[in-house]
Parts: sequence; structure tokens; C-alpha cells
Amino acid sequence: MLRVGINGFGTIGKRVADAVRAQPDMTVAGVAKRTPDYEAEIAHDRGYPLFAAEDERPFAAAGLDVCGRVRQLVAASDVVVDATPAGVGAQNRELYQDLDTPAVYQGGEDADVAPVSFNARANYDAAVGADAVRVVSCNTTGLSRVLAPLDERYGIEKVRATLVRRGGDPSQTGRGPINDTLPDPVSIPSHHAPDVQTVFPDLAIDTMGMKVPSTLMHTHAVNVTLESVPSTDSVRDLLADEDRLLLVPERLGIDGAGKLKEYTRDAGRPRGDVWENCIWAESLTVEPLADGRADCYLFQAIHQEADVVPESVDAVRAITGVADRDVSVRRTNEALGIGRGLAGLDPGHSVRPRDAASDD
Repeated sequence: MLRVGINGFGTIGKRVADAVRAQPDMTVAGVAKRTPDYEAEIAHDRGYPLFAAEDERPFAAAGLDVCGRVRQLVAASDVVVDATPAGVGAQNRELYQDLDTPAVYQGGEDADVAPVSFNARANYDAAVGADAVRVVSCNTTGLSRVLAPLDERYGIEKVRATLVRRGGDPSQTGRGPINDTLPDPVSIPSHHAPDVQTVFPDLAIDTMGMKVPSTLMHTHAVNVTLESVPSTDSVRDLLADEDRLLLVPERLGIDGAGKLKEYTRDAGRPRGDVWENCIWAESLTVEPLADGRADCYLFQAIHQEADVVPESVDAVRAITGVADRDVSVRRTNEALGIGRGLAGLDPGHSVRPRDAASDD
């Protein structure tokens, strides 16, 4: 069993910890928190060994027992997933290197924090044996998942994507906008295009970003110029075969992110999480061009709190070399219920973390 330490137990870290616990070949070595807040209480209640990022005294005052500090957690781990706020992971890099512990960083860090920017569908093999990887951001993860099969099958000449992004996560009460729609950034391309190119170095891509007063999901309007002319049905079949892409059928009446989240909650997904890209099937359109190329269009929704979670689990296997891509993705999918989601998910089905005692 791989002993996985989770440094940071916030929006991403708590989801990664639960996903790691669900895996047949991993166990949670512990989680680290900076403050004894409600998420620290949740970690304690779930039986995760709790470590203090800094001072242990506030935890003692709150009645929470800790097992030590972050350095001890890292030393006890075969690999650490750094889910700390953006910029903090880079500060932690020296600690991981000193203790010779491979590290998985998140997309809020700059690309130079690790030698590989990772997406399981696009470049798993590049991370095998690396001492560190950076799982790319939620938006880059979503774009990479849909671009990889299109590029492999048809070739891509150019990608243009407009990203309509939530103003903040549900727990980020200090973020906005409150009543506005912001070009973010006004300059073109947005930072997402260069981030996608850390996974696809030769890809021609432009992205534009907007921020809206929502906490639900991101929505992408994607236009891909293909180097060949497939039918709309063949592209739909290609994407439907991808485990981490869900084509949402028109018959469900899901016309936006609000209903997507309501559906996943009703279906029993933990926290209502959507690990997959959600592509509106009726939006998928292919228009032939005059010179043997075609434009492919689609809308997709990306759950910013969840889509990087399976990628983080796969990154753990990649850098430790315990499984190849197909094996890792299959294990992760089966453990979390990916591919059985939304339209294919039986009512009442729920994927929950294993009992805390099972980690002992």
C-alpha cells in the first residue's frame, strides 16, 4: 500500500484524501492543516492522522490531537500531495526534496515547480519516475481531456476556447464579483492557453477568460479546427468512449451547471462532486471547411472543486511507478465510480470513503 500524505485539507485536499482512501492500493498517511477549523474537525472525525502545518498549540486548545508537524508527515509518506494554497507548494518544495519524498503539486503553482505538468489522459508516461509532478488546473485538466482524443484521431490545427469561470468556490466568502461580469483577464490569451501548452507543447491554442458571480462550475465554449472532416456522430462516439467525459443527453433537461450539481447530489455523489467533464451532447457540432478541415464546437462544464482529484490519484501512481496509465486510470475510475456518473448512474448510488478503521 502506498502511504500518501496530504499537505493541506481544504477544497482539493479533503477530496484527494477521500479519493486516496477509496483506492485499493493506497492509504492516507495523514493530513496537514494550518488552523483547527471545521475542515480539521472533519479530518479528525474521519480518522485521518492530523498534523499541524505550523504551531500545534491552537489544535490542542481546540481539543484536536495532532501527530506532529508537516515534516513528520512527509517523512512518514511514500509520496505527498501538496494541496496548499497557490504559492505555498513552491515554498514546500525544499522540504520534500530534503526528505527525498516525491511530490504531487496542484495547478495553482507555477509550471516550474515540477519537471512535468500532468494530465492522465494526455501525458501519463511523462510523469513515470519523476520526482515531482504538477497536476494542471481544473480548466486545463478539462481542456486536456477533450483535446487529447480529438488530436489523436483527427489532428488539431487550432483551438479557441472561451472560459466562463465561477467567481469563487462555495466556501470562498471573500471572493467576487457579486454583481458583475468581468473579462478576466482583458488581455488575450488568458493564462489558460500557456498552461494547456505545458501538456501539449506544440498545440496552437488561444483562450479568453470571463468571471461571473457563481460558485457552481466553469463553462467552456470550445472551437477546435480539425485537420480532417469527421461527422458529428463520429466525434460524439469518440468522446462518449472516454471515461472522464460525460455527454449529457438532451432528454435529461439539464440546461446549466445548477441542474448538473443538483443531479449529482440527487444521484448520491459525495459532496455532489463531478469528476468528469460534462459535455452537452446537443452542442456538439462539426462543420466542414472548404479545404479538408472542419470546425468542431461544443459546450462543456467543469467542476472546479473535483475534476483534478482523479488526476492527483493517477499522478501518485505515475511518479511512484506502481502502475501504467491504463491500470491506474481503471483503478481510480472504479474506486470513485467515474464513468458511472450522471446519465449512467443508478439513483441512490453513492461512492463513499472506506471506514476509517480500514486504513489501520
